[in-house]
Amino acid sequence: MNTSLIINDTIVALATPQGVGAIGVIRLSGDKAIDICNSVFGTKSLKKKDLNKQKSHTIHFGVIHDGEVIIDEVLVSLFKTPHSYTSENTVEISCHGSKFIQQQIIQLFIKHGARMANHGEFTLRAFLNGKLDLSQAEAVADLISSNSASSHQIAMQQMRGGFSSKIKLLRQNLIDFASLIELELDFSEEDVEFADRTDLKKLVSSIQRIVQRLIDSFEVGNVIKNGIPVAIVGKPNAGKSTLLNVLLEEDRAIVSEIPGTTRDVIEDELNIDGVLFRIIDTAGIRETNDIIESIGVEKTFEQIKLSSIAIYLFDAHEITSSELRLIVEDLQPHLHNSQLVLVANKIDKEDLEYIKREFNEFPDMLFISAKERTHIDEFKKHLVDLFDSRIVNITETIVTNSRHVEALRYTNTALIKVLEGLNHNVTGDFLAMDIRQALHYLGTITGEISSDDLLANIFSRFCIGK
Repeated sequence: MNTSLIINDTIVALATPQGVGAIGVIRLSGDKAIDICNSVFGTKSLKKKDLNKQKSHTIHFGVIHDGEVIIDEVLVSLFKTPHSYTSENTVEISCHGSKFIQQQIIQLFIKHGARMANHGEFTLRAFLNGKLDLSQAEAVADLISSNSASSHQIAMQQMRGGFSSKIKLLRQNLIDFASLIELELDFSEEDVEFADRTDLKKLVSSIQRIVQRLIDSFEVGNVIKNGIPVAIVGKPNAGKSTLLNVLLEEDRAIVSEIPGTTRDVIEDELNIDGVLFRIIDTAGIRETNDIIESIGVEKTFEQIKLSSIAIYLFDAHEITSSELRLIVEDLQPHLHNSQLVLVANKIDKEDLEYIKREFNEFPDMLFISAKERTHIDEFKKHLVDLFDSRIVNITETIVTNSRHVEALRYTNTALIKVLEGLNHNVTGDFLAMDIRQALHYLGTITGEISSDDLLANIFSRFCIGK
């Protein structure tokens, strides 16, 4: 991507979703944004209204016209450089939501000197003009796609620079010591040591621990961003598909008294109290000669390993406490990092106390009736409580971006090499090489070190109007 060309022209795009709605917003950004809008904007009587003479952050009512032909009545919002999202002159035109009207206006702007924006080009310009660093720009995309309160909160924190500030502080601390190491190299013949090796070791150890903690947070951050995977497992006819349908409040899975109805994995999203869960219904666990069903059972065990929470659902009338104990033992090797939740299904009010006594060795067991929707709210609350117990405080810095965690892993490797070098009293030139590596990878996170290919790859994932 040739960024020098991007900065020098004026771009236009529809900033609201495609389709018919009450209004649409068209965005112009660049040196000539106000002039281009000026050339086609006026009052109802087609008198010119010079937008260049208006103050920034003001809204103006008028019409967009092509010669004598009025295309639409609009509101024009002005944002003059440098006080705009991109730091350039920016105009946002609120028009009616007709797709025809929107295209007419966009083509009119192109006719007067604008060009269509590329994916993410408005945010790219904000980055290139110093309004956002690269991690903040990526958080904009996360904010747009956030679909739960927790993912929204993390995206807002990162967009406001919480993550960037931590990375920049780590990088600056390394730069301070790297400069002393570099100074030693300049005076190598005098055998002068400017950087105290003990202090350097303490600093690098401290930074390495922080970097490792950020890497570890990605496991949590990734599930917050994409939804917490919850696998519902159990024997055939335990009520797994019924529970899925009740949770989603729709007939998502086929419910039948015939064992083995669910042959494949069925997945859907559920938002509970601002937390996004990916609920996964699986094939019933049993020995079978049916090839297709056996493949489904294998997939069930795969989903258990991949899930954060594994719900073992069973018919409370069809199993004893000792049998359940053996099942739990058999499941343990498949759990990996999953939390196992035992849920007794098909509970009637009359026999609830008896069943609780039968399974009293499992104090955290839940008792529900999926068919009658009994204790489903308690079940949902338990899922949220499990999420709250696992997650670090969302006000802390949590990594949600795979590019960031990859850069942090490379940084961590370089820092470990620095520590090994200090322990073995290696010379300053070798230390400097490893510190430069760590600085490089930290710099790629915030964009202090970047390339056109990297920027093109990141911003190509944005929608065109952002």
